[in-house]
Amino acid sequence: MKMEAISEALQPYKEQVGMAAGILTVGQMFSGCFVCNDIRKKGTTDGFSAMPFVGGCGLTVLFLQHGMLMNDSAMTNANLVGLTISLAYALFFLLYTPPTERSSFWRQVAGTALFTISLLGYVKIENPAVVEDRFGMIITVLMLCLIGQPLLGLPEIIRKKSTEGLPFAMILSGTIVGCSWLLYGVILNNIFVVLQNLAAVTLSGIQLALFAIYPSKATPPSKKRE
Repeated sequence: MKMEAISEALQPYKEQVGMAAGILTVGQMFSGCFVCNDIRKKGTTDGFSAMPFVGGCGLTVLFLQHGMLMNDSAMTNANLVGLTISLAYALFFLLYTPPTERSSFWRQVAGTALFTISLLGYVKIENPAVVEDRFGMIITVLMLCLIGQPLLGLPEIIRKKSTEGLPFAMILSGTIVGCSWLLYGVILNNIFVVLQNLAAVTLSGIQLALFAIYPSKATPPSKKRE
């Protein structure tokens, strides 16, 4: 009931908040340029995961489908632009991937494509009365897996006492975007949009906390005096 009351109070600002969230989303997509620049400086993708880019393409397609199911132009337009940018990042990652590692890249692409197509097929055969909610639940879980994927390297981060390899710009901008879509979800009174972005902001916050604890560059071991 509280969310319904807040939603009703914020209805006059629905278009403005939706437009702002869409603009922030497109801006957030460009944060990947910082990661690409780090890859360019290093000359290789060693130490970087392709999943944020490859998985991002698949997830953007699914969010695009969800926006179409909701008949929400703000979500649809933001994800159309986002898909174009995500594809460009994935291509850049491939160009800097060593030949010996490209088979792994293509396996991730194939797996992501197959999974995405399967879910799009599910939308076509599901009961139209429940497909929006059930599909929303599915992509919520997938988004959390993608956002939380860098945390799989937490033991290595603790061991090295360094957050090198974590995309700070993408995590920070993702937190800001998550907050904007969280507000938009409240205005729509859509529990799945709210839960998606509440969980996303929480996971992003945990990753940001790691940057406050550990430096972004590994500390070289001190040489013992002879």
